[in-house]
Amino acid sequence: MEPSNKILLESGTNELEIVEFRIDELDGKGNVVPCYFGVNVAKVREIIRLPNTRKVVNANPSVSGMIKLRDQVITLIDLSRALNKNCEGIVADRVIVLEFNRIIVGIQVHSVSRIYRISWEHVEPPVKAIHDANITGVVKMEDRIILILDFEKIIGELSSTMALAAPTDDLMLAHSSINRNEKTILVADDSAFIRKTMCGTLREAGYQVVEAENGEEAWEYVCSVRQQCAESGKAVTDNLHLVITDIEMPRMDGLHLTSLIRKEGTLDKLPVVIFSSLASDDNKLKWRDLGASGILTKPDLPHLVEKADNLVL
Repeated sequence: MEPSNKILLESGTNELEIVEFRIDELDGKGNVVPCYFGVNVAKVREIIRLPNTRKVVNANPSVSGMIKLRDQVITLIDLSRALNKNCEGIVADRVIVLEFNRIIVGIQVHSVSRIYRISWEHVEPPVKAIHDANITGVVKMEDRIILILDFEKIIGELSSTMALAAPTDDLMLAHSSINRNEKTILVADDSAFIRKTMCGTLREAGYQVVEAENGEEAWEYVCSVRQQCAESGKAVTDNLHLVITDIEMPRMDGLHLTSLIRKEGTLDKLPVVIFSSLASDDNKLKWRDLGASGILTKPDLPHLVEKADNLVL
């Protein structure tokens, strides 16, 4: 599992592996209804049976408690509560241990089935019929639908240590000589929660911001700017000054977007910053080799404006 996933995170193949799990719920008649969810294998550290749990006083209702994983104590999240599911009497005895955003957390689920390797092209954005702020993607299988959850949002709302802190006034005012209102930044992130916060911060700093919900949408915008500049005889960086992209996105991921930009000679001067919860030291080296101009680890929002200032000069 680990070696193949490392390849996906360094090569821009536009593929991912997901761990499928279930959070079952009861309908109005008391029948059990299976609900299928997925999480990127790159976030999964291990899968274990539910160990002894120590309760936490005055914790959020979605926090089951703390568990000891070898020499480390981690928070355990009851995902059914976090998703407001009616699961009374259904035992959640599996724990998916996740590592991202520089934290380790356990997710309590009802069952874990298998791993699927799929293309991001087959991960669709949520449609209005199943719109949920906690869902970032939909995978249609032959007999069921797997929903990809926005764990950055879910856990970030439960833990202040993962919250996206606002930049300080000093960072917002740094490089005041830059005419930020003349600089356009394209932000690609499938999480409305993260994207709204990022774009709001950049706009507050004075930047012009264009939003994209996934890499495909971002690439289409970049291509439109490239076409407009070719017709007017301008360089792309006269109209678009920076791209900031997440990694995990439906239709096209951030690594494939970065590789496409770097393959185009007319875009070689366009800076690309990867802003991802998967930005480990090892991945950062691979992503720089892929052509990233800068890398930030979520939730390091305070340095987003600083990084933008350094790259749009």
